[in-house]
Amino acid sequence: MYYNENTIVYLNGQWIPAAQATASLYNQTMHYGNGIFEGIRAYDTPNGVKIFKAKEHYERMLKSAELMHIKTGYTVEQLTALSYELLEKNGLKNAYIRPLFYLEPTMSLVPVQEPANLFLCAWEWGRYLGDGLLRIGTSSYQRPNPKSCHVEAKTVGHYINSILATTEAKQNGFDEALMLDAAGFVAEGPGANFFYEKDGVLYTCPLGNILPGITRNTVLELAKKNNIPVVEKLFTIDEVKTADSAFFTGTAAEIAGIGSLDDYTFPLVWNNSFGKKLSVLYQKEVLK
Repeated sequence: MYYNENTIVYLNGQWIPAAQATASLYNQTMHYGNGIFEGIRAYDTPNGVKIFKAKEHYERMLKSAELMHIKTGYTVEQLTALSYELLEKNGLKNAYIRPLFYLEPTMSLVPVQEPANLFLCAWEWGRYLGDGLLRIGTSSYQRPNPKSCHVEAKTVGHYINSILATTEAKQNGFDEALMLDAAGFVAEGPGANFFYEKDGVLYTCPLGNILPGITRNTVLELAKKNNIPVVEKLFTIDEVKTADSAFFTGTAAEIAGIGSLDDYTFPLVWNNSFGKKLSVLYQKEVLK
């Protein structure tokens, strides 16, 4: 589903067919999970194809690389230009873009001195969590302790944690998981940030134990512009189970409504919720 015989990708300065892209099996990213990636969406707007918040995504990517001691050799502007060229070469308008910095071969646990390899690909991808209201379950897997790693970095290895949580949730009959932090407070989903609504106020957890989501930040901006009160605070699962509604935010998921958490059903009709209102506003924002 990600590529076919006509798909063109970018690899270290060359545009090549996807099937011809290769990497060393001894690279540090594959063996130890030290690599950086992003997920970015492009939309077919009335003013042409637009990559939504490319600058913010690539700034985060380069910051993540810096935190993980990865040399890149690219600027935000270069990465953005390459992404637009990627879309053009593949005739894509509404697309998901995946840039990846992966490292040179080494079996040591120290930074690789050579600049990272850059792989860029794109494909058409619907909303990651679908269009219906989600049934989510509290995960037994916690998000990594921020004293153990840079949780704010979008690092390849961190997503082992996400795979475990999502797999467990599906095995237990849920659509997705909700994860706690090391102190037992609600953190985020395996691949999306979390919001809940109660008594006319939106709540979301603060930065520090979560990935600083680009979509999360966009929702905060839209809420402020539209006089929707938002409080960033630590909260527990028990508090969420008194909420009126809830939703996930993420580039792949966009804004995904949540119908229930464990055995608790959110009582507010989705179409009357802040999540629905913000979803409509978000779609308008990405098409500007």
